[in-house]
Amino acid sequence: MTATPPVQGERAGGALVVFAKAPRAGEAKTRLAPALGAAGAAALAERLLAHAVAQAAAAGFDVVELCVTPDPTHPAFRDLAARHRVVLGVQGHGDLGARMARAFERRLATHDRVVLIGTDAPALEAARLTEAARALATHDAVFVPALDGGYALVGLRRPAPALFADIPWSTPAVMARTRERLRAARLTWAELAPVADVDEPADLVHLPRGWLA
Repeated sequence: MTATPPVQGERAGGALVVFAKAPRAGEAKTRLAPALGAAGAAALAERLLAHAVAQAAAAGFDVVELCVTPDPTHPAFRDLAARHRVVLGVQGHGDLGARMARAFERRLATHDRVVLIGTDAPALEAARLTEAARALATHDAVFVPALDGGYALVGLRRPAPALFADIPWSTPAVMARTRERLRAARLTWAELAPVADVDEPADLVHLPRGWLA
């Protein structure tokens, strides 16, 4: 997998966490199954996973963690961790917000800035990840909104659990509700150009050319 490098001489610094679900047929990318079948959806999930980890590893963070669910035993997780020399971690219990908040608290205990991404947005390449990390030099938080109303990337300089509690995940209201929380907490934030998540059959047009060949 070819990664798009950041601008020469720039390093992201800090930590990057990749949230990922095991690419098992019938469990991963189930909303794409009507178009791709269960096995095809799982194969695409694995390709998205590999792409996300490759881009993360190329972005120049001090540490990259592949934080997975339900457990780290899937061969794809072990292979990617070894190939890209990333740390393998487990998301643990709770809803998405609780797991994200816990990941930030853990990594911010040892790093001055942390960026977290999923694996659904192939447009999140290394240069964009570096750009997000740099935005944290002058903002409390950074986001890459998703075209569906959510977000594909969030970065923080300090824990902010209120950003992740009682959010209607997987709905078009996610980013709007998050902005309300940011204002209430008096946090400054940057928003980079939005990207497309690949969740539904109609989103397949946003895949890189040749991925479905």
